[in-house]
Amino acid sequence: MITIKSLASSSRGNCYWISDGITPILIECGIPFKEIQKGTNFEISIIGGCLVSHSHKDHCKSVKDILKAGIDVYMSEETTGALMASGDIIDSVHRVNVIQAKKEFKIGSWVVLPFDLIHDVENLGFLLQDQSGEKLVYITDTAYCKYTFTGLNYIMVECNHSRDILNANVKAGTVPEAMRRRIIKTHFGIEQVKEFLKSNDLLAVNEIHLLHLSEGNSDEARFKREIQALTGKMVKIAKA
Repeated sequence: MITIKSLASSSRGNCYWISDGITPILIECGIPFKEIQKGTNFEISIIGGCLVSHSHKDHCKSVKDILKAGIDVYMSEETTGALMASGDIIDSVHRVNVIQAKKEFKIGSWVVLPFDLIHDVENLGFLLQDQSGEKLVYITDTAYCKYTFTGLNYIMVECNHSRDILNANVKAGTVPEAMRRRIIKTHFGIEQVKEFLKSNDLLAVNEIHLLHLSEGNSDEARFKREIQALTGKMVKIAKA
């Protein structure tokens, strides 16, 4: 059975602890390292690796400390280059593993398949499978997902905003029109989440985790209620 723990999930920072009971891993490290230590009960040494989706700081803030702690990091060539250029990767370069979309690899007991998403920098989603065959998909910071999946047991998907809330905020003057356009072009809203879920095989799904909710452009209770009504599945809102 896969266990999912959200350490942070917002534009301020994202980090998730995932375990199959054999190999704990991190997805993203976009919060201070001390918070990661605390969130993992200081059991950093047992973490098998850290997947980083892209180079924005709310997803990779602590990559330098993660590497120094002896944890291998897995990310794309573009993300690696961006973090090297910014000075976030200086030491422990041997622990940086460059991965590619649609090229499978292993971290301990996990098999990981990255896939490309649509953002304003190169961005990857991840399909993970444990030794028992359970599958988890992770998708965030994207306008669209062109892939569908079968046999999923756990879904971790961004649900950043709702178009009607976003439009109301623009009308009220609290969100600039340029920001509204950027959000729509780079982030999954509840409308896209619903279409994604309708397109995928949900028969074996145990949990749906909604990630990266915008502080001002989302409605936690509404989103949970609507996704539960649509899918009939257990829905959890990731910790902000």
